[in-house]
Amino acid sequence: MSDNVHGRKIAFAAFVRKALADARTTRAWTGTEVSRRTGISRQTINRWVRGEWTSDPEAKRVVAFCEGLGLNPAVAFGVLGWDRTTPARPAPSAPPMDPDVEALLRRLVDPNISDAEKFHIRETIRYLAYRPTMPPDARKGSKRAG
Repeated sequence: MSDNVHGRKIAFAAFVRKALADARTTRAWTGTEVSRRTGISRQTINRWVRGEWTSDPEAKRVVAFCEGLGLNPAVAFGVLGWDRTTPARPAPSAPPMDPDVEALLRRLVDPNISDAEKFHIRETIRYLAYRPTMPPDARKGSKRAG
């Protein structure tokens, strides 16, 4: 086996291991869950992790693995040393941000705002982000009988 092929196997194995570790830590996904979400069998993923493949992985499988984990397939293609002239799909643009949220973000990076104020902003955002959602009836507001 040439050094180039061996190096690509090691690099791709490291890429797959990191993707799996990230899926475990950030999403609490098991190997079975990764397999389910990517459509790639656990056996294939394990062969990739061990670098035990005789021919390059199929491009469609690499793409499915990456997309199932929210990764850019161009990165995997680069690790594998494949032709990267194929344009990558553009990242979806972020939805427009609410002006009030923009104002809060500006305050958080403003050096003239005290640390105490920044702490208060972060704690308020954290409270709002993790509070239980209100039932639909409570959002409409209650009308009192007159």
